[in-house]
Amino acid sequence: MAGPGWSLATYVLAAAAEIAGCFAFWAWLRLGQSALWIVPGILCLIAFATLLTRAEAGFAGRAYAAYGGVYIAASVVWLWLAEGQVPSRWDMLGAAVCLFGAGLVLIGPWLGR
Repeated sequence: MAGPGWSLATYVLAAAAEIAGCFAFWAWLRLGQSALWIVPGILCLIAFATLLTRAEAGFAGRAYAAYGGVYIAASVVWLWLAEGQVPSRWDMLGAAVCLFGAGLVLIGPWLGR
């Protein structure tokens, strides 16, 4: 196993790909952009699924659980950087709690039972 640092990088890249892919569909269906937005959207979602399989976790469920916290935090960053909406303190606190939980899921196997 490469360790929790490698998994975190994989999860961050996966989150960026998933959010970008989903946002492409959001742009098409909610913002009135061209249906051509779904092409890069699909490619991003394929990249997301591929990246998530590269996470260092013995079981898919553990990989998905740890990823969930990273996804929530990345979504708050997207809110701020891509959509121009400054996150509230509750957004930031919620993301921090989720990252803490993801960290526990990621680090637990290396610490032992």
